[in-house]
Amino acid sequence: MPSVVTGLHVAKGRRLPMRSVDEVEVEAGAGIVGDRYHGTRHRHVSVQSATALAEAAADLGSGVSEEGTRRNVTISSGDVPTAPGSRITIGDVRLEVVRVAAPCRLLDDTVGPGAAAALRRRAGSICRVLEGGTVRVGDHVLLEPAAS
Repeated sequence: MPSVVTGLHVAKGRRLPMRSVDEVEVEAGAGIVGDRYHGTRHRHVSVQSATALAEAAADLGSGVSEEGTRRNVTISSGDVPTAPGSRITIGDVRLEVVRVAAPCRLLDDTVGPGAAAALRRRAGSICRVLEGGTVRVGDHVLLEPAAS
């Protein structure tokens, strides 16, 4: 079964709460319009997997919400590639992985004690936008590992 977008979240500022939305406009070389990282150099879009969140929740012993991790895009299944140069296609939008998304220690305060440790190696990836467009909840996702 192919992976699909299950959640989209944006925040206008660094410490402002994440807002759940049904669709976002994504600009090549800039990121998600209206998100705190729009226009930054490489941190355009963050992507995480619901599968990894479920594994983290099992380790933590309590739920981990999609927006609680402060990632922009949650996909239904699969391992989000973390190797730089890997590609993720969501609808018409093409992303390139820049680096793994390290969980912030603030997660222990917002999600619960031990959340940062539970999300280590499960927090998804930080991507730059190669080709922009609209991303909607339900869009199909293609995960492409980096070329050898």
